[in-house]
Amino acid sequence: MNRFLSAVAAALLAIAPSVAADKYKLDGENTTIEFTGTKKDGKHTGGFKKLEGTVTNDGSWKIDVTIDTTSLHSDNAMLTNHLKNGDFFGVKDHPTAKFVTTKIEKGDKGFTVTGKFTLLGKEKEISFPAEIKTGETFELKAEFKIDRTDYGMTYGQGKVDNEVAIKVEVKAKK
Repeated sequence: MNRFLSAVAAALLAIAPSVAADKYKLDGENTTIEFTGTKKDGKHTGGFKKLEGTVTNDGSWKIDVTIDTTSLHSDNAMLTNHLKNGDFFGVKDHPTAKFVTTKIEKGDKGFTVTGKFTLLGKEKEISFPAEIKTGETFELKAEFKIDRTDYGMTYGQGKVDNEVAIKVEVKAKK
């Protein structure tokens, strides 16, 4: 009898539908990444028009996004051109930036997202707080700061603040 039950259980497990991972596609339409750089006499905002990536959940959440730095834009056309050159993003030599999570943890006040961020060919682990909602859509809202000099972006030191505010919003459907 035990052999019979074992065989039935094995057969049921073999034909049971496999649980597919939740997967959401990220692009420039459903994901915005903006930055604000400051200096003593003002600030400038900008962002990126193009990116691609995925958010998956196969038991744990993972975000993997590649940002097209050549799609950089700012609130000033002359500044946009300067930001694209070697003083800042060096888009000719570094046409992409990348972020891949290493963990997402739920806390008392939302989530903490930790991952490896690569900019100008330099990788650094960053963590930031985020609001995350899941279901038919994956929604993420986060505001945090990074130190641009951690990635070798040193132009204007003493005139341009090292900390850059980052704002990310995602609203991706399955």
